[in-house]
Amino acid sequence: MRMRQFQRGELSLPTHVRDFNRAAVLQRLFRGGPMSRADLARHIGLTKVTVSALISDLVDEGVVRELGPDKRPGTPGKRPTLVALCEDQRRIVAVDLTRDGHLSGATMTLTGESMDHSRLDALLPLGDAGVDALTRFCRDLIDRARVPVLGVGVSTPGVVTGDGTIVKAPKRDWFDLDLQSVLEDRLRLPVTVANDANCAALGEFAFGETDGDSVLSILVGDGIGGGLVIGGSLVHGSTSAAGEIAHITATTAGDGAPWGEPTLCACGRRGCLETLLSEPLLRAALDGRGDAEREAWLTAVGERLGAVLAPVVAVLDVSDIVISGPEDLLGGPLVDAARATLADHVWPSMNHLPNLGLSRLKDRAPLVGAGVLVLSSTLGIP
Repeated sequence: MRMRQFQRGELSLPTHVRDFNRAAVLQRLFRGGPMSRADLARHIGLTKVTVSALISDLVDEGVVRELGPDKRPGTPGKRPTLVALCEDQRRIVAVDLTRDGHLSGATMTLTGESMDHSRLDALLPLGDAGVDALTRFCRDLIDRARVPVLGVGVSTPGVVTGDGTIVKAPKRDWFDLDLQSVLEDRLRLPVTVANDANCAALGEFAFGETDGDSVLSILVGDGIGGGLVIGGSLVHGSTSAAGEIAHITATTAGDGAPWGEPTLCACGRRGCLETLLSEPLLRAALDGRGDAEREAWLTAVGERLGAVLAPVVAVLDVSDIVISGPEDLLGGPLVDAARATLADHVWPSMNHLPNLGLSRLKDRAPLVGAGVLVLSSTLGIP
């Protein structure tokens, strides 16, 4: 029997503790808004001296600012000074390649507010020319920020490793491309690159209307993408494909589906979820059908989606499942059927079912999540 070697934990150094405490302060300000030093110390469990020293450094860096005395009603005694994340001295740059090769980008504040949007109407070229065009697009956003930029986050289709290497993005003709390192060398800034569905999951977790600390994000477009956040952290998986549900078998011969026999998927197998739920295939299937037929078809697709999601929920106990895509297809019968089927397929004694619904961020989720990549990698938030 083979014994797997456990990795030893790294030696905890004072700098590690300080970084952890710094991230805790920033996370609290990000989630809770302006607070006094004393309130921060109480909520995080640190001493007032430690928090004051951290705030002093963060103010000097332009990441945190003092707002003045707390004038909110009900504050007894001497009014403490409130501190908050600074929105006027630092920016982050977010870029999204999701829309069929059309670049979109924005400069954002540390609280996620988009300041300056940009879009490249021409298609992003393939291969190395696409990397050059992406570099120019990022430089333009950085120049327009007018204040120091903390970093750049890039949301891209394809299989992307945790260190920002694109294993394969066939639609962009990128294979084994260390895009993160290339952009860092060219832009001279920290850069973080992640899969678009993973970015969408981060965006939903940080700025969407999710309630818990675990989110499964499903992007429905030309295909289906999936991203997973657990405990506030992206889950990549052993092959950087965690959360991907597109090629799980969703329909089989003789299962009573209105489409009859399972159709061939681009992956070479039959009956994958992507053959039912991708936008082009679903629109083609519904074309020319009456209202009753259309509703029955969408209900059947939703039922298959709910059945695919059930084992994921049973294993991971995710708190939220958020679906992004065309609302005229996904809303109503489809999402209702998915929710009902999910409830039928999981253990009745579970404490709760995940919240399953359409994204409030809509198609902005990957772009917002690209900004969250920067917040996470440079400041340790959210």
